[in-house]
Amino acid sequence: MRINLYPGTFDPITNGHMDIINRGVNFSDKLIIGVLNNPSKAPFFSVEERVEMIKEVTNGLGNIVVDSFSGLLTNYVKKNHIDAVIRGLRATTDFEYEFQMAQMNRKLYSEMETIFLMTKSEYSYISSSLVKEVFMFGGDIEDLVPAKVVDYMKIKLNNKMEGTK
Repeated sequence: MRINLYPGTFDPITNGHMDIINRGVNFSDKLIIGVLNNPSKAPFFSVEERVEMIKEVTNGLGNIVVDSFSGLLTNYVKKNHIDAVIRGLRATTDFEYEFQMAQMNRKLYSEMETIFLMTKSEYSYISSSLVKEVFMFGGDIEDLVPAKVVDYMKIKLNNKMEGTK
């Protein structure tokens, strides 16, 4: 059984992420979407909310498991017997960063493999940070994220404005 991992913060999950997921399931017996809990970032959504959102938008895709983790990626890979880590690339700047990370991960765990997938060109400019910024200024993000994510973002913004979680 080939177990692959697609890790990220997914705050929120975008159509670019979905492109990588839809293609990654094709060469995975099981694709784990690993939601990173990074305490140094101030996410819009909690880890639990991101996991729930991803489960909802990937429902029906088959061999997908959504999980969360913190700490070193290599530790999660070892613990869960991951065969390869899938990383999406949008542009050359992504490649430089991802290449450096892949090399460090290989240094920390020599058996770790990384697979790079280029996102489709129509998603090459989309990032979670950009989506949040456009949304917060009232811009239309409906072509950038799955429809259910727009709903999650509207609810979250309303809750923040009302002072609730």
